[in-house]
Amino acid sequence: MDSSSAVYVHIGNGSSPKLERIQKVSIVPLVFLIFYEVSGGPFGVEDCVQAAGPLLALLGFLVFALIWSVPEALITAEMATMFPENGGYVVWVSSALGPYWGFQQGWMKWLSGVIDNALYPVLFLDYMKSAIPELETGSYRVIAILCLTVLFTYLNYRGLTIVGWVATLLGVFSLLPFIFMGLIAIPKLEPSRWLVVDLQNVNWALYLNVLFWNLNYWDSISTLAGEVENPSKTLPKALFYALILVLSGYIFPLLIGTGAIPVDRELWSDGYFSEIAKMLGGVWLRFWVQGASALSNMGMFVAEMSSDAYQLQGMAYRGMLPAFFGDQSRYGTPLIGILFSASGVILLSWLSFQEIVAAENYLYCFGMIMEFMAFVKLRIKYPAASRPYKIPVGTAGAILLCIPPTLLIFVVLGLASYKVMVLSILAVIIGLVMQPCLKYTEKKGWLRFSVASDLPDLGLVDHHFNEP
Repeated sequence: MDSSSAVYVHIGNGSSPKLERIQKVSIVPLVFLIFYEVSGGPFGVEDCVQAAGPLLALLGFLVFALIWSVPEALITAEMATMFPENGGYVVWVSSALGPYWGFQQGWMKWLSGVIDNALYPVLFLDYMKSAIPELETGSYRVIAILCLTVLFTYLNYRGLTIVGWVATLLGVFSLLPFIFMGLIAIPKLEPSRWLVVDLQNVNWALYLNVLFWNLNYWDSISTLAGEVENPSKTLPKALFYALILVLSGYIFPLLIGTGAIPVDRELWSDGYFSEIAKMLGGVWLRFWVQGASALSNMGMFVAEMSSDAYQLQGMAYRGMLPAFFGDQSRYGTPLIGILFSASGVILLSWLSFQEIVAAENYLYCFGMIMEFMAFVKLRIKYPAASRPYKIPVGTAGAILLCIPPTLLIFVVLGLASYKVMVLSILAVIIGLVMQPCLKYTEKKGWLRFSVASDLPDLGLVDHHFNEP
């Protein structure tokens, strides 16, 4: 093959027939879609202050963004424009490493997404418990989590997704109260509070896990690449603007909360921003922050569950899962995928916030390692392939770009608790065994598998590139 003439061939013509009726997403709503996939606002960053104090919390978001978020966003921009279709990272890994590892990527990313979704009812209640103390513990909390999960699942069943102007409106509403808090807090700010640090009293595991959780999932937008208007130009720009928005949405509230109020680290747990709002502006501002948190968590839950369910449907269309995962409800939604995702959320809701974050991060790390491997392998094997957006580095630069986040991955893995480590490795082993088991059931005819007629074999990398 003459690599100088290698170009990308649109897999399945860029989108499935079911997606052609959907209006393409432009840059502004795409920025807020990325914002919701990655962040959704500063709700959940409070544990970072509790773990390490103000200075390390502020520095952490800046440094972590540089060594993790920027490389992940750059790689996503290159790979998603190289493969502009809704398969996202499953397509990248399948193309570079083969369908077996593509399945593992899909399994770990789906499971990580379900674990991530288990956080949102927890965060929702943590912001409401100051107004309704009964929601803090006990049976009322369990019942509330179940009710919220059922409600949000029903919204997914009916086809509600965070797209377009809805994501934009929710994003603006989630960030507005913190702008008001900043204006009110100006006379009370004491910059010396930002410099408080105690290196002898740092919970490094909690600190890194909270940072990691709040600054990852940049690659999730790749699963929507087929729905983006002019993805080769829109996706890289949207990722850049979203990076600025996400970092501002974290650092600005942290500057307010730690600078205007005397820092008591023990009080800094998820939901504490609503108490800061009350201290600065009164009950009305607390209610606004709680309302913003509720809508933000609802939006992230619905968006994440939709993404998880459609990922299962997409894997079924590619023959990786039984065909019934591709079945749709009368509303056009992937019913089986939604029910599987909701069941996972309910089963995981008994874990604490810190345990959920750690378990999600552990599985997410494995998926990211495979993405980095796919990125580097495609750079080496097809250096001149068509890349509408290409990170301006050569093969050696591409490898070097992956080294800092990979080292960070090993640190996060090493700091995991024994419980999280065992459960996560067990989940990985299940995925390793599940794929050949599914192939066996297909061979025996016990379950029906099928590949969508408009999609080529992702196991053959050469199908993605024209040969002269």
